[in-house]
Amino acid sequence: MTASAPALKAAREIAAWTNALSLDVHEFAARSAELWSGRPRPLSITRGDIARLEELVGAFLETHDFVVGAGAIFSTEAIRSKDGGLEWWIRRERSIEKLEFDLTPGGERFYDYQNMPFFASASRTGEQTVWGPYVDYLGMDEYILTYSAPIQLEGEFAGVAGCDIRIKKLEEILMPTLRSIPGDAALLNAGGRVVVGNSGAHLVGERVRSTSGGRSLIPIEVPHLGFSLLVSP
Repeated sequence: MTASAPALKAAREIAAWTNALSLDVHEFAARSAELWSGRPRPLSITRGDIARLEELVGAFLETHDFVVGAGAIFSTEAIRSKDGGLEWWIRRERSIEKLEFDLTPGGERFYDYQNMPFFASASRTGEQTVWGPYVDYLGMDEYILTYSAPIQLEGEFAGVAGCDIRIKKLEEILMPTLRSIPGDAALLNAGGRVVVGNSGAHLVGERVRSTSGGRSLIPIEVPHLGFSLLVSP
């Protein structure tokens, strides 16, 4: 099936919005890296470093009101702490709150972030990644999407910086575009899972295994993220 003009237009609009966010996440990662530029490795992350990072996070959240959380996460090889480093803040109703994670292997709620897709993929490829939708049990207990970009220090991978977006907020942003498409349509991630759909035919997190029945896939032109638009007749 040939994609309709409204579907192609919607794909371009989604790509434009996502590419703009991607550029901002890259800039956030670059500015985070500047906090430790020229410092010997492995890094020592001081209270002063965390305070400066919190300022960057606050500024990012202020200029991206659809983002619920942001921060930086470090490779265990890049810092002195054997348990790694995860510095992440989320937006509350009236404040920004720092999340606390169990980073001790064997802990009851150990968060093995180095094996999480948003970290492992960025480490392996050196490129920006997106992970989700997934239920973030350690943070907000709802579906979110995590964008991350590598933190590079002197040309070497040291971790990632990124942000979280609630799927319900992403729906508010993308739904007008998706509803401009005649018929059922959904934004899919690289694994073929529904991120946002314009009807009950496509539920968040559902995996689309086939494009039979006249359905078509339109690539969303955003480097490295693998999004596509599923359109049904």
